[in-house]
Amino acid sequence: MVLTGAGMSAESGISTFRDSGGLWEKYPVEQVATPEGFARNPALVLEFYNQRRKQLLEVEPNKGHRLLCELEKDFEVHIITQNVDDLHERGGSSRVIHLHGELAKVCSSRDPDDPRYIRTLAPEEYEIRMGDLAGDGSQLRPYIVWFGEAVPLIEKAAKITSSADIFVIIGTSMNVYPAAGLLNYVPAGVPVFLIDPNPVQIQSSEKIEVIAKGASEGVAKLRKILSERYG
Repeated sequence: MVLTGAGMSAESGISTFRDSGGLWEKYPVEQVATPEGFARNPALVLEFYNQRRKQLLEVEPNKGHRLLCELEKDFEVHIITQNVDDLHERGGSSRVIHLHGELAKVCSSRDPDDPRYIRTLAPEEYEIRMGDLAGDGSQLRPYIVWFGEAVPLIEKAAKITSSADIFVIIGTSMNVYPAAGLLNYVPAGVPVFLIDPNPVQIQSSEKIEVIAKGASEGVAKLRKILSERYG
């Protein structure tokens, strides 16, 4: 089971949120990532995500994404990501849960989780404007879990985590809940690896093996360790 955060995609050129120069320094979270911000200025929010979608056309999966895919040759790999990009899928991973939504999808602003009105945009549709409507007649909005909203897939993620034989954390501050709380569902005695070039404070009674590298180098080292121990 692999839990990934913004650091997983940073090497591909996608801005992180919390680091110096990250997106939250440029765009206050209250403006572009809350239901209240959308209610106040929906045009601003739509344009923010339009620009982020366009960035998807300019980036590619990095070596870390591709190496996680290659792990599927030897392991049943489940990826639970806090990222809203599609780089895990484009890197070849077959089991991906997006806790915080998906950038390339839009949904109803009346009921964001109604599957009837969730759809994936083709690249030529990445510009969403005021007046573009979902099937229920409401304004289309990004299929993103904003701050203050429930995380609908957290129970599914917790269930998968509770059956993990190996738990890997890549590129996340472990400050955002409920995602950070998944560590509490890891069975006792299961090996836990943390891949991050920066120090990460984690409260856990279990021993955590730290690989202090970026995603690509870190996953490469993880593959070597897993091959030596379980190959």
